[in-house]
Amino acid sequence: MTKFSDLALDPRVTKAVAEAGYETPTPIQAQAIPPALEGRDVLGIAQTGTGKTASFTLPMITRLGRGRARARMPRSLVLCPTRELAAQVAENFDTYAKHTRLTKALLIGGVSFGEQDKLIDRGVDVLIATPGRLLDHFERGKLLLTGVEIMVVDEADRMLDMGFIPDIERIFQLTPFTRQTLFFSATMAPEIERITNAFLSAPVKIEVARQNSTSDTIEQALIQITPTRKDRTFADKRAVLRALIQAEGEACTNAIIFCNRKIDVDVVAKSLKSHGFNASPIHGDLEQSQRMKTLDGFRDGSVHLLVASDVAARGLDIPAVSHVFNFDVPTHPEDYVHRIGRTGRAGRKGKAFTIAVPADGKYLAQIESLVKKEIPRGALPEGFELVEGGRPDRKGDDRKPARGGRGGKRHEDRRGRDRREDPLEEAAEAAEARAAHPVPASVEPAQAETRAEPRRDDRREDRREDRHAERASETAREPRRDDRREDRRDDRKDGRREDRRDDRRDHRRRDDRGDNVVGMGDHVPDFILRSFRLASPANTDADTEDEAAEG
Repeated sequence: MTKFSDLALDPRVTKAVAEAGYETPTPIQAQAIPPALEGRDVLGIAQTGTGKTASFTLPMITRLGRGRARARMPRSLVLCPTRELAAQVAENFDTYAKHTRLTKALLIGGVSFGEQDKLIDRGVDVLIATPGRLLDHFERGKLLLTGVEIMVVDEADRMLDMGFIPDIERIFQLTPFTRQTLFFSATMAPEIERITNAFLSAPVKIEVARQNSTSDTIEQALIQITPTRKDRTFADKRAVLRALIQAEGEACTNAIIFCNRKIDVDVVAKSLKSHGFNASPIHGDLEQSQRMKTLDGFRDGSVHLLVASDVAARGLDIPAVSHVFNFDVPTHPEDYVHRIGRTGRAGRKGKAFTIAVPADGKYLAQIESLVKKEIPRGALPEGFELVEGGRPDRKGDDRKPARGGRGGKRHEDRRGRDRREDPLEEAAEAAEARAAHPVPASVEPAQAETRAEPRRDDRREDRREDRHAERASETAREPRRDDRREDRRDDRKDGRREDRRDDRRDHRRRDDRGDNVVGMGDHVPDFILRSFRLASPANTDADTEDEAAEG
C-alpha cells in the first residue's frame, strides 16, 4: 500500500502530514501527486470528500520550496468558488507548510482591501482567492499574474454553476502560457470540458470514482410526505425535520441542513431555535465575520445544527459531520452529490435524509438519473404523524404554548410570519370543550340573563351615539362658528370698501380742478395746473393788455 513517504514529497511536508494524523493517501491523492510533482497538467475528477485539496496542496508546497516570492507577483494561484472553500484551502496550506517559510495571502470578499494589499506588497508564494476579488485587485493595479508558475482551479463545476466561467477564462489569459494547471472537480459538465481542452496542455486525467457517484459510506434515505394542506407544506416539512433529528437521538452528533433559498435558511434556523435546538444559519447574505464565526462554532461543537444554503455545500471540510438533512430537494442534481458528501468523509460512516413532497418528483428523477441508482425510501419516525389542519408534531412530545393573540392559535407561514390557523378548527375545539365540560343547570339562568342584558361595550356605544345625535341637532339649529367668522370678515371688507369710496368722493368735492394727479398724492402744486402761452414780438403790447385785463 502506498504511503505519503513513498510519493517523493519534501521531507518537511511529509513531517507535517504525519503530525496531522495522515499516513496513507486517498486514491485521488496517490494518483494525482506524482504527475503534479513532475510539472504536468492534471485533470482530477473525484466525488466530494475524497481529499482533493491535499492532492494539489502537497505537490505545490514541494515545488515552491525552491525560489523566492516577489512583491505583487504571486508564484502560485488557487481559485475557489466560495469564501468558505478558499478559507478551507488556506487552513490546509497552513497545516502542511508549517515547517517551511512559504507565505500565503487569502483574497476573499467581506475583508478590507488594505490588509490584503499589505500582504501582496510583501510578496506571497501562494495566492488563494475567489475570482471576483482577484480581478478587483488586478484592476486596481495592485496585482500582477505574470509570475504564476502553478495555477489551480478547485471545484470547477461549482464555478460553472455560479457563473464564474467568463472570469476564469480572463484569469487564464492573464497568466503565463508556461504555467502548470491543476483542474479538480466532482462532476464534469460539457462547459468544463471545453475549458480544459482550451487551457490545459496534455493533462493527466484521473478519475478515481465513477463520475457523479455518491460515497458508499453514506446511508441515504428519502422521506416522502404528502402535506395536510397545500398552504402547510413548509410547516409540515419543518415538523418532519424536527422528528427526524429527535429520532436519531445521540447518534446525531452534529448535522448540516440544506435549503434551496436563503430566506428559508433563516426561517428554518429560527424555527429550530424556537423548539429548543441549537441551530445557526449560514448563507451568502450574511457578513463574512458572521459566517466565519458560525463555521468556527460548528467545528468546535458549540453549534449543533448548521442550516445552510448551497454556498456551504462546497468547502466545508469537517470530517466528523454525522448527518446531512436536505430540507429541500436540490433543483440541480449535481448539488445532491455535493450536499450529502459533507458526511461520510475520510472513511467514516454518515447518514443523509432528504425530505420530498409530490412537487419534487421531477428533481428526484434527475438526481436518480445522475447517480445511476434509486435513492432508498425511508419511513417517518415511529409515533409521528401529520395532523390534518392542525399543528403536525410527534405524539406525546411537550408542545410549546401557542403565542397569544385574538383568534386563538398561530403558526408561521412560508415567509416566517405568524398566520392564523383555520377558524373552523378553533370552532370545533371550542364545541368539544363545551361538550367535555357542560355548564351546571344552576348557572344557566344567570348566564341567560347576562346574555339578555346588553354588554357594557354596547351601552357605551349607545351613549356615544346619543351624544353625537345631540351635537348634530345643536349644530343644525345654530350657525357654525366658521360661518360666523366668515360673516364678520365679509362685514369688515364691505366697510373698508365703503370708506375708501367715501374718501375718493370727498377729495373730488374739495378739488374743483378735476381728478387728482396719479402719483402726486392728494396735494397738487398750483403752477402745474396753470396753462402757459408763449408771446410773439408783434403781439407783445396786446398780450400785455390781455394779461392786465386777466389780472
